[in-house]
Amino acid sequence: MEMAEVEEILGRYEGEPGDLIPVLQDVQERYHYLPEEVLRYISGRLHVPLSQIYHVATFYNAFSLQPKGKYTISVCMGTACHVRGAPTILESLQRILGIRPGETTPDGMFSLETVHCLGACALGPLVVIGGDYHGRMTPTKLDAVLRRYRKGGG
Repeated sequence: MEMAEVEEILGRYEGEPGDLIPVLQDVQERYHYLPEEVLRYISGRLHVPLSQIYHVATFYNAFSLQPKGKYTISVCMGTACHVRGAPTILESLQRILGIRPGETTPDGMFSLETVHCLGACALGPLVVIGGDYHGRMTPTKLDAVLRRYRKGGG
């Protein structure tokens, strides 16, 4: 792992322990997870105990200690989405991608997760891919949407 990239991230901040969360956010954005060797490096540079860094990294759902895909796919399983077919969408995604919620495709393209509610019930069933909302999802629409992401566009 190239620590020059981590140094560039750290250079955006004052180097104080209070910079920990924004530094971790930037590292997460860059690597799609928080690599152990980077956390150790940050611990030394910010003079924050590694145990405290792990406490923060495991407390917030936005952080992951496992590699995530380029695109995170969130399937809403809230009541409105559920009754409109979210379980079928989730099954289709698992079949197409060959992964279950909490896993990442071997090519590092997609990570799959379920969420309780995305706050857009009228659009159910709802899938969010890389921050883009895709409402009234069907298995047929799902294939087309995933093809666009594989080609590099949303």
